[in-house]
Amino acid sequence: MSTTLPDTTLGETTLLRFATAGSVDDGKSTLVGRLLHDSKSVLVDQLEAVERASASRGQDAPDLALLTDGLRAEREQGITIDVAYRYFATAERRFILADTPGHVQYTRNMVTGASTAELTVILVDARNGVVEQTRRHAAIAALLRVPHVVLAVNKMDLVDYQEGVFAAIAEEFTAYATELGVPEVTAIPISALAGDNVVEPSANMDWYGGPTVLEHLETVPVAHDLAHCHARLPVQYVIRPQTADHPDYRGYAGQIAAGSFRVGEPVTVLPSGRATRIAGIDLLGTAVDEAWTTQSVTVLLEDDIDVSRGDLIVPSKDAPATTQDVEATVCHVADQPLTVGHRVLIKHGTRTVKAIVKDIPSRLTLDDLSLHPHPGQLAANDIGRVKIRTAEPLPVDSYADSRRTGSFILIDPADGTTLTAGMVGESFAAPEPVKDASDDDGWDF
Repeated sequence: MSTTLPDTTLGETTLLRFATAGSVDDGKSTLVGRLLHDSKSVLVDQLEAVERASASRGQDAPDLALLTDGLRAEREQGITIDVAYRYFATAERRFILADTPGHVQYTRNMVTGASTAELTVILVDARNGVVEQTRRHAAIAALLRVPHVVLAVNKMDLVDYQEGVFAAIAEEFTAYATELGVPEVTAIPISALAGDNVVEPSANMDWYGGPTVLEHLETVPVAHDLAHCHARLPVQYVIRPQTADHPDYRGYAGQIAAGSFRVGEPVTVLPSGRATRIAGIDLLGTAVDEAWTTQSVTVLLEDDIDVSRGDLIVPSKDAPATTQDVEATVCHVADQPLTVGHRVLIKHGTRTVKAIVKDIPSRLTLDDLSLHPHPGQLAANDIGRVKIRTAEPLPVDSYADSRRTGSFILIDPADGTTLTAGMVGESFAAPEPVKDASDDDGWDF
């Protein structure tokens, strides 16, 4: 029987996580500010602070971008540097919004903001059209399997609201996104500064009959079907009170990454492979029969087996294979390059193990989506394929099946810097398998 995961609710409203992206100065922060302002989601004191800051800079009207650009460096330079999270709601839905930077050197922050998003809004300046950073953000959205992409063609007021300009940009971007495997693109012509088609329909573009940005955000489907999720519980902490009231209590706490678990269900603990059954599930101190995705729970098992932080509890009938050889598509986010032979830590779920980069089969060229074979290294913001050998087996899913248990990060063991964000399995960037006779030489684990 199919079980549908309930949306996170407040009353009857659903929750949508979405991110904004685009090249520098395309107007992302202004769009977000306009969205907050026109949907009546800005407090009076916030708006007054923005009005004062705008007046001090000699601006006649409030600069709505200041509602999200909170860092001093952002306000001084008029750019977004860090990911700015904002929470707002309408009568139809609640939103968690991640406003991400446009500069190439801050592309890593776009990866962070879009990694949990169900929708990405990619802005394009109507005067400039699709540029390299637009293509990079589209590629990242495709790699991260963001199910819905909105192309917001901004600054239409600066091109006299011409339908032909919008149509040409929408056609070029949609063709590129389709090559990447993006499942859905919704193109909307807007002027964030003037408010056209952001919350209210534009009187200047009567040739456009689609939804405004807010209308689309309020109506895009975000329901998840548990019948197609692989149930996964990464163990974060082992609870052993050893008190008079709970002398034998042993629970395994964590946030359910996907699917659902039921009392009595046969489960397997990975990577050890030991099997048992769920004896109980505690949720916020109360025993429940079932728990599902994103709930933080404590699971009790029938058998006293060795389970520790970093292990993964899965249904016995749906257990992923464990492997020490991981192939993935990655976005390199560190300033220092990732090279063949690079020794790293790989963090997968709650487990962190030593690893080494065996090979970098290809790097993606964004202009034509061609693959540059065996580049030897990936520089900051490069997207490519890697082969990694881990010191211990990891129970990894394909990222196409699970965004949570199919993803990982590579960490510099020297200083803890995040090097690379990875997505396990095939992708649009997958090259032909590369066979190298020296692949297995020189391993010490």
